[in-house]
Amino acid sequence: MKTVFTLLIALLFAGSALAGVVDASPNGFVIEQTIAIKAPVEKVFAALIDPALWWSSQHTFSGSAKNLSLEPKAGGCFCEVWPGGSVEHSRVVFIAPNSILRLRGVLGPFQAQGVDGALTFTLSADQGGTKLVLQNILGGYMKGGFGPWPDRADAMLAEQVGRLKNFAETGAP
Repeated sequence: MKTVFTLLIALLFAGSALAGVVDASPNGFVIEQTIAIKAPVEKVFAALIDPALWWSSQHTFSGSAKNLSLEPKAGGCFCEVWPGGSVEHSRVVFIAPNSILRLRGVLGPFQAQGVDGALTFTLSADQGGTKLVLQNILGGYMKGGFGPWPDRADAMLAEQVGRLKNFAETGAP
């Protein structure tokens, strides 16, 4: 029942997204989300690689998404820099403009754990708009176990995908 409730909350945040934890084990999990965006692939990809425009400030270390940047090339940093601090959220490991962006690393509370992750965004033209598929695979050692973290990560990512969709369609997250 808890998983159904979490899925409903994630769907609420993401608009027309299909979201969910599709696999979970004691040492990791997989999240997959699919969303239709009423904007051309080129516009969605341009927004995707500029997270300062759409990412939620609530999910930053500095409290402001304006401090986020993503260097769109292999080895490029998805980083956050503010006066007195900085954090590397992940690194670009694969990029095919208007098609695929894959990041390696972990977000938020997972950084202090012995885990690694691959976050892949795949875009394709679909019925005059864009089909975006997000896949987040995370695994390793988590002190105390993963417990509720897969559902929490799914909800957070669903919120970000919903904000990206809103930004690409309306210009506001």
